[in-house]
Amino acid sequence: MYVGRDMSELSMMSKRDWKESELAYFHHSLQQIMPYLNAEGQTIHREIVQEIEERGGLQRNEADYTHGTRSSYD
Repeated sequence: MYVGRDMSELSMMSKRDWKESELAYFHHSLQQIMPYLNAEGQTIHREIVQEIEERGGLQRNEADYTHGTRSSYD
């Protein structure tokens, strides 16, 4: 379950100020409903993807005893 700032608060901020967990959560959420988004929603999703790419992505390539290979939103 996501625990963090909601989209109404985040929309007032630059994507650069979002936490990685917020980017990951909203990217996943918007990706699931992409076929139903209007142009504004698609633009927001594209900006989130661009910010994730600028930060070097969300993927963990290695697992260790404290971290898995999947990103957690919480």
